[in-house]
Amino acid sequence: MTIQVGHTLPQATFRVMTPDGPKPKTTDDVFKGRKVVLVAVPGAFTPTCHRNHMPGYVAKADEIKAKGIDAIVVTAVNDVFVMDVWGRESGCGDKIELISDGNGDFAKAIGLTMDGSGFGLGTRSQRYSMVVEDGVVRSLNVEDTPGKAEVSGADNLLKSL
Repeated sequence: MTIQVGHTLPQATFRVMTPDGPKPKTTDDVFKGRKVVLVAVPGAFTPTCHRNHMPGYVAKADEIKAKGIDAIVVTAVNDVFVMDVWGRESGCGDKIELISDGNGDFAKAIGLTMDGSGFGLGTRSQRYSMVVEDGVVRSLNVEDTPGKAEVSGADNLLKSL
């Protein structure tokens, strides 16, 4: 079943890069007690994700946070090492947190996977943005096709806050 507005996010464990190397971070660690914009992309460094989707969130991070958002978090079905380098290459700094859903467990648990095997990508996350307040989905914007970053883009999200 696909997650819907009003649903609580399922428990999952992500991986994040720390100064001491990769560490686990649970759904509660990321969302409990915070208002978070969660952005999912099919793959770090893939053309739409790298050139269109992420840059908007980097550029609009301060405006989004000024609307009462505690954190902007980006996830993908990529390993923590790729996510770490992608964050640095994208200029995320301390504006955006990157969390790795390396096995796609979170994407599967919320019913938002896509089959990227035709491109050699295997199972990936669909492209979406959501606002999550204390673990509960308050808004959800899922793209119809993975090559677009419109309904899930920073400009559209900012208009809805």
